[in-house]
Amino acid sequence: MNHVLNGLAANVALPSELVDRLIADADAATAGVLAGREDLTHEQALALVSRDPDTAQQLAREGRLTAADIDPATQPDAALTLLDRRAGNPEWARVLVRDPLVRNRERLAACAGLPSDVVETLAADPDVRVVAELAVWTTPDRAAVLARHPHAEVRRSVAANEAAPPAVLAALLTGGRLPPARWCLVCDREETPFVHPPECPRPDCDLLPGESCDGSHDSTVDETRQLALRNPATPTEAVVAFADHPSIRLRRLLAARPDLPPEVSERLATDRDPGVRADLAENPAIGATLIRAMAGDPDHDVRRGLARNPRVPLDVLGRLAGTTRIGPTLLPRVAVASPPEVEELARSSNPEVRMLLAQRRDLPPEIRDTLAADPDAKVVKSVAPHPGLSDATLRATVDRHGVRVVAAVAANPDATPALLADLTRHEPPVRKALRAVARHPRATAPALLVCLSDRDAGPLAAGHPALPPPVVEELLTDTDPRTAEAAAANPSLPLAVMSELVPRR
Repeated sequence: MNHVLNGLAANVALPSELVDRLIADADAATAGVLAGREDLTHEQALALVSRDPDTAQQLAREGRLTAADIDPATQPDAALTLLDRRAGNPEWARVLVRDPLVRNRERLAACAGLPSDVVETLAADPDVRVVAELAVWTTPDRAAVLARHPHAEVRRSVAANEAAPPAVLAALLTGGRLPPARWCLVCDREETPFVHPPECPRPDCDLLPGESCDGSHDSTVDETRQLALRNPATPTEAVVAFADHPSIRLRRLLAARPDLPPEVSERLATDRDPGVRADLAENPAIGATLIRAMAGDPDHDVRRGLARNPRVPLDVLGRLAGTTRIGPTLLPRVAVASPPEVEELARSSNPEVRMLLAQRRDLPPEIRDTLAADPDAKVVKSVAPHPGLSDATLRATVDRHGVRVVAAVAANPDATPALLADLTRHEPPVRKALRAVARHPRATAPALLVCLSDRDAGPLAAGHPALPPPVVEELLTDTDPRTAEAAAANPSLPLAVMSELVPRR
């Protein structure tokens, strides 16, 4: 792999004539980078496919090729990509449905708007994986038919189809009103009863650890129920019966459903498994009364789930912040707090609450500045990247809290070039700050030169357009291939150097 040529291929300043020369000699890696260029012309896209046919799929996905450019018989991947985007020729489906590669027929089965005769052929495909893929995406009428398929794997896929009729999904969940399945992927291959071992010695085996069949296709039936419980189209009256199911996994999926009736939520709130209670705690379907009742749960994950619930009352959130490790994250309830609530949170005596508020980036200037002057470093660290903070305020935060806030200050979009340069010289050094400076659009050459000395910040700095061109040229031969590639992609690289690097025919 030529890292310098890969970098050049991504360089936004590379002239069109040099792109043409790169295409003419591109290896697979460079061709893949070239295929992602936003300025690639249609003619260049066709030339790139001629050079490397494997780029056709990427170019089709990014809209560089049209249906007129594709032959489905020789370029099935690109044709399937266009069909999936509804930009292909529907007639291609009649060619691809006979493709000998199962993976291509599977991809075809996932495409929408296929001709009815193609759908019929896919539904009767000799490989169950193709039929199962069709079942995930097909229409309600077809899903209803496939739900009665004799293979359990097809029924499993119908359970994931949000277009499947609710009555069909209910039947798949409960097992009622459907004839028994005759096969599954396990009993297709093994004598039953069989449980697939966690560490299978057979290199060609694609069964998952724990998959089993005792004649009832038990692991596939369990997966079918899981998918039906995840499916929002499965009717509420069918799912509530699983509140007392012995499977913890099924109860957890039930606890996360947004259509839980209050009485079921109350039962799950006292579930013996903390994972069930934690999934319920984060569910917006539960109301303030139940949230308050669950706030004293001894399990940390349950309390953290409540903190993430968009309906948690602010007073409960304040108590949770004092007993639960939440971390510096923008919680849904904090994100939608009203102006009076924002003022209330800013006045909290609990620094954890103020830290959570400081994660917002739309705070009124007076509250933003108050939090920047907070005596607690974790509050200041959270608010330091907030736009609008003055240079004096940012410098004051570094003076008060040192290494604990340096990286956050360096990430502030309004940090001045002089401040960024000063942060790179901070003692002791803060490597995370160097990476932030190397990414910063306002960083200048003095700051970037310091960043080059760091293993991780160096490649970032090498691609920064403010780096002096002679330095960029020198970095093309750096021993770190990441740095050399970034330098080649730097738009400050002189045109004459670019021309010298691109092979000539």
